[in-house]
Amino acid sequence: MLNHMADRYTIISADCHAGANHVTYREYLADEWKDEFDAWRGGYKNPFRDLQDDGRSRNWDDDRRISEMDADGVIAEVVFPNTVPPFFPTGQVVAPAPKNDDDFPKRLAGLHAHNRWLADFVAAFPKRRAGLGQIFLNDVDQAVTDVRWMKDHGLAGVLLPGVSPDTPWIEPLYSPIYDPLWAVCQELEMPVTHHSGGSGIPNYGRYPFTNALFVMETGFFANRALWHLMLSGVFDRFPDMKLVLTEQGSQWVPNVLDRMDALWERMSGGRIGELDVPDGAVTKKKASEYWATNCYLGASFPGPEDAALFESIGLDTVMWGSDYPHNEGTYPKTRESLRAAFSGWDEKNLRRIFSENIAKVYGFDLEALAPIAAEVGPTVEEIATPVAG
Repeated sequence: MLNHMADRYTIISADCHAGANHVTYREYLADEWKDEFDAWRGGYKNPFRDLQDDGRSRNWDDDRRISEMDADGVIAEVVFPNTVPPFFPTGQVVAPAPKNDDDFPKRLAGLHAHNRWLADFVAAFPKRRAGLGQIFLNDVDQAVTDVRWMKDHGLAGVLLPGVSPDTPWIEPLYSPIYDPLWAVCQELEMPVTHHSGGSGIPNYGRYPFTNALFVMETGFFANRALWHLMLSGVFDRFPDMKLVLTEQGSQWVPNVLDRMDALWERMSGGRIGELDVPDGAVTKKKASEYWATNCYLGASFPGPEDAALFESIGLDTVMWGSDYPHNEGTYPKTRESLRAAFSGWDEKNLRRIFSENIAKVYGFDLEALAPIAAEVGPTVEEIATPVAG
């Protein structure tokens, strides 16, 4: 059995999505909100293809989800939200931030319903799931309380919303107001994960080209969480905090780190062109050094062009992801996708990307997962075989 397990990979996806339907979310909603939820639900319309028809049950049906993962060779998963919680205008990953009015307490109630559901969802298969709880940034004290609740209820990390230029009532991520949040995440060893999506981008309005603008710019607005936290000294003040950037592509990372390193060199000399550098503006280390010690890349459905850069990004910082159950993800062709991206790779390096890095960040027990991998994981030989054509 030991030799059989050694011949297979333990594939853990750093990017999967799940959520409850509205009937189930209602059960997790605080009683005082249920009447208002019933009224809200009457006007709700599902906006997502992968939440419609037969495909939607992948988000919450344990038997279906586990069987499809097994068939696809995926042993475990990091769980991001996907469905629409109570009082949300759309899914959390792409939903704009609530306003500091009646919208905030309602949306917070819906967020808490999702977190309660997620804790039970993870508990159903604790070896195979790591759940990321949600927070809002409107109220830092509330966010700190929510992170402590997550830790106490078996969740593995914190999903960090973006901050849009359209939400001036919420402080930007570089604001020192968030230090209590970073402090509790460091204290409890809860990695902070930032997923791409609409929560940090502007409202483009309704035009025929809106989706094209979203696709062009969503990466930038997601990526900027990296330089907002790095350049503001967050990793100097909280050197053990972990930041994960998920489903934001990967080819941008080397260039951005090079640019930030060059900026650091110029700032260390006291000038940035015509601009001066105030006292306290220069971080202790270069961006590339913080990346190596504090940052990780959740590389979702990477192609060969992405994989070719992983060594320069840092093989100890990259984590593969499937994006299940989204249409653009690798299911049900995960094995083929892995072969296309990684045939010819060294087995030791692939084990880092497929499981070891993810286990280190989110707390998976690889020994506990090994028997499952021995049954359904793809073989080393299989992934080493190029895709024909």
